[in-house]
Amino acid sequence: MATYLIIGASSGIGLATAKLLSEQGHKIIGTYNTSTPENITNVDFHQVDITQENISFDFIPEVIDGIVYCPGSINLLPFARIKPQDFLSDYNLQVVGAVKTIQASLKNLKKGTTPSIVLFSTVAVQQGFNFHTQVASSKGAIEGLTRSLAAELSPTIRVNCIAPSITQTPLAGKLLGSEAKIDANAQRHPLKKIGQPKDIAHMVKFLLSNESSWITGQVLAVDGGMSSLKV
Repeated sequence: MATYLIIGASSGIGLATAKLLSEQGHKIIGTYNTSTPENITNVDFHQVDITQENISFDFIPEVIDGIVYCPGSINLLPFARIKPQDFLSDYNLQVVGAVKTIQASLKNLKKGTTPSIVLFSTVAVQQGFNFHTQVASSKGAIEGLTRSLAAELSPTIRVNCIAPSITQTPLAGKLLGSEAKIDANAQRHPLKKIGQPKDIAHMVKFLLSNESSWITGQVLAVDGGMSSLKV
């Protein structure tokens, strides 16, 4: 069985991924920012504030087989109301945090079996939605990081990115806070439903596994058809 490092494993997509992989017998090292979930015990959790300048990654095992970087934010505002510092805060969380994690664990990852990195973007990068400039800016950088890093680390380490549409997680709570909001968002998708964390977790599992051994440098849409279909 493999050993995976999941940054942001305490809720949402990160938690669903940790559960799915641990149920298959893999060893999971997960991080959390404020509190660990009460309903999962078979994950080796460590508290990490990924936005801090100096972070200790001494809990990473000598050999790991994959990294999943989950931290993100959904701040939807008119462009004129967003302060430059807000863009920097998102970039620090979503891009610089991923860079810190990968740099700190690269030697460990290179010792792994068919090692793989999975990052996250959003459907909004390629589609262009109102009020998404803050979100899409940093996630667009993640897509660039994915492709450049995949080229640099090949053929040893594969690097891919998942671009979901809105998914029912605590992060999206304000957008999906009522049945009416859930239904309205569901109707925007060709499949007429909201994504669930497990939908994304299954794609993460595939990208970490040897079943995707000929896939690298890709941004893969898991978005209910939002990015490519108009129905």
